Amino acid sequence: MEMATLFKKNKLKLTPQRLAIYNFLKSTKTHPSADEIYKSIYNDYPTMSLATVYKTLKTLVDVRLVDELNLGEGNFRYDCSDTPHSHFFCNKCNKIEDIELSSLQAIRTVVEKETKNKIDTCNVYLFGTCKKCLNKS
Repeated sequence: MEMATLFKKNKLKLTPQRLAIYNFLKSTKTHPSADEIYKSIYNDYPTMSLATVYKTLKTLVDVRLVDELNLGEGNFRYDCSDTPHSHFFCNKCNKIEDIELSSLQAIRTVVEKETKNKIDTCNVYLFGTCKKCLNKS
């Protein structure tokens, strides 16, 4: 979907700051923090403050264009993906990987059936040691 249409659909004004942050998140798989986003786009947007990054992220999370990940690190990470997925967090190197679980939809269906609740979103976090760290051992 075109960016202007996407923002209009979500009743958001398409500002340069929102566009820069959203485009950065769409272009990365690293699940950056607000500070990392700020540092990454600073050269192109030197007048943008860290406070603007935080406010913009909150707005994008509120309208569900961006996911906020709380992995117990003391800060949030951000993800902008069109497809539902889970996340694997390496306890050794702090790397976050997207995990495509085909069974995630099946789990949601079972939970909805058993609880009679409607699930809008589902976040599954998996914690362990990544392949790269395992090979270092």
